[in-house]
Amino acid sequence: MPLPPIEQRIAQELNAKQAQVVAAIALLDEGATVPFIARYRKEVTGGLDDGQLRLLEERLTYLRELEERRATVIKSIEGQDKMTEALKAAILDADTKTRLEDLYLPYKPKRRTKAQIAREAGLEPLADALFDDPTLDPESEASHYLNPDHQIKDTAAALDGARQILMERFAEDAELLGQLRDYCWEQGLLCSRVIEGKEAEAAKFADYFDKAEPIKAVPSHRALAMFRGRSEGFLNLSLELPGDDEATAKRTPSVGETMIARRFNIRNEGRAADKWLADTVRWTWRVKLSMHIDMELKKRLREQAELEAIKVFATNLKDLLLAAPAGPRASLGLDPGLRTGVKVAVVDDTGKLVDTATIYPHQPKNQWDRSIHTLAELARKHHVDLISIGNGTASRETDKLAADLIKRHPELKLSKIMVSEAGASVYSASELAAREFPDLDVSLRGAVSIARRLHDPLAELVKIEPKAIGVGQYQHDVNQSQLAKTLEAVVEDCVNAVGVDINTASAALLAQIAGLNAPLAQNIVDYRNAHGAFKDRQALLKVTRLGPKAFEQAAGFLRIMDGDNPLDASAVHPEAYPVVQRIAETSQKDIRQLIGDSALLKKLDPKQFTDAQFGEPTVRDILNELDKPGRDPRPEFTTASFKEGVEALKDLKEGMRLEGVVTNVTNFGAFIDIGVHQDGLVHISELADKYISDPRDVVKAGDVVKVRVLDVDLKRKRIALSMKTQSGGGEHIRAC
Repeated sequence: MPLPPIEQRIAQELNAKQAQVVAAIALLDEGATVPFIARYRKEVTGGLDDGQLRLLEERLTYLRELEERRATVIKSIEGQDKMTEALKAAILDADTKTRLEDLYLPYKPKRRTKAQIAREAGLEPLADALFDDPTLDPESEASHYLNPDHQIKDTAAALDGARQILMERFAEDAELLGQLRDYCWEQGLLCSRVIEGKEAEAAKFADYFDKAEPIKAVPSHRALAMFRGRSEGFLNLSLELPGDDEATAKRTPSVGETMIARRFNIRNEGRAADKWLADTVRWTWRVKLSMHIDMELKKRLREQAELEAIKVFATNLKDLLLAAPAGPRASLGLDPGLRTGVKVAVVDDTGKLVDTATIYPHQPKNQWDRSIHTLAELARKHHVDLISIGNGTASRETDKLAADLIKRHPELKLSKIMVSEAGASVYSASELAAREFPDLDVSLRGAVSIARRLHDPLAELVKIEPKAIGVGQYQHDVNQSQLAKTLEAVVEDCVNAVGVDINTASAALLAQIAGLNAPLAQNIVDYRNAHGAFKDRQALLKVTRLGPKAFEQAAGFLRIMDGDNPLDASAVHPEAYPVVQRIAETSQKDIRQLIGDSALLKKLDPKQFTDAQFGEPTVRDILNELDKPGRDPRPEFTTASFKEGVEALKDLKEGMRLEGVVTNVTNFGAFIDIGVHQDGLVHISELADKYISDPRDVVKAGDVVKVRVLDVDLKRKRIALSMKTQSGGGEHIRAC
């Protein structure tokens, strides 16, 4: 039976109605973006959220590619005049690319194989005869097929050719491939062993020197670690099936051989050709199928592990992008360094760079007092109240400097915070940074980025390629195009969830708005520079190459503060302004009076203001937005305090209680920055007093937590931490 339409299949996967999926696909095909559809087309899609829409978009691409490939396969087989009704039905019923390729395998154009050469020599009837009637004597039958012109000079050559034909036939049987693949995935063990003589070099992979576990259950992080060990030449990975060792020892058929024999009804009953057929089955498994299945299942494991790793990376990136902003506060950014000095940048409350310096408080110059004096003067001159310290080399030493500055100059009322400087160096050397600060030394640009990360992490981090932000494990081991695509979607969703002030946003930030791209974003900035601040959203249509479609997609996510129309500072889309006008008229209030009047807005019935275009979901969104226009979904800003005197691994002691910041969350636990240049790990079993299946149920990147040191491995630079409270351990304090 042919498969249901693509829309029906996706609807089943999403647990949604087919009409919702059809509507969403139509919008995507028209060029609408996921953020726009999720926020402003709820009536059309029945309220599909951005997560469902991203999955829909992904599956739509896959299934459309599958249909294109299906058409190509059918055309190819029909062109060979080999299509049968049964084969076509199977092809039309194939619901994955793997199944489709299995069916196509016997008909797929390929280089001349030994089996093809044997067919050309006229040996296929011999293969068919022995397969169909095992009572025939192989040697006797083969003697009828000698063909010196095709190098078939004796019965051994004839039987070898016949065997090659059957081996290819068995190995290309779609049903058998499916059965073997499923069995090996369910029952197979992935075995990892260190390559002899490389034990010392491979110390970091010691956990995998002699390890075996069900391949289907290998966690993502372990799979990627083993694959990395193999690629670096330290580990051998093999797929082993239950009973294979015993079968080899007793010289009995392996599981794979047994499944092949069962599929083709090959039995050992003492008939003349039974041994020859059994040997054919054995060689089919050993030469063709075992290696094929081994490679295919390792590839499957790797792909699954990569997808899971990418998912983890995306989740952490989202948490980091949506970290609490410190807001409009003058900040002093410190990019720590020893011999090269600490780079200093001061930004005002709008994020504009106003001053820079380089100080040398550490070895070899040790200009401690002079450095404190310089920082104090900069803070006083520019009314700084927040110090942002990068967490790289010399960060704890520089943190000490900031603490001494605060202690010596209480009148400045300064506070300090350590921030991740991941990607700062990438930004410093980027073309974007060069355009933004053409006359600023590359080394100082990093300090600017560090300072701005407190103001608005989202606005600053969008300037950096997501992969360079470094909140994923094994990010260089996964499919880079898939990683980039996923992370770009995360950035887009985060930026649009928060919204952007069009009169202050950088081109890099504007480029992430739904409907815009880098050229359009730059055109907006150029227009702003030439004509001054935008007074209303409609003025966007005057920007070069920004047409009605881009305006429709982008306008609702762009904010104009203190503009001519108060609604332009909200998430209400311009197309819905007439709805707000009706609400104002019904309430007998001016729109400015209506905004923020919670008591009145909560009394209104959304159904009263619906029409043919805007249904109840949109009207509810409008009322919520009028209540708290332009609300920021990010949490309140807070900081962690690192313990004095704990600056390196050697300073840690078992049982020590510390405060730290979650830097990365994986499927097996959370990594915590406790201020010693090496993140500690809270294993999933140590995250809470009760059992949890997902670390993200307890923590997320940016959270401030209290932990207890369980163990410190100086040689391997590993720190084991606990957040359990029942053993006197740490606890979750707050989300940043």
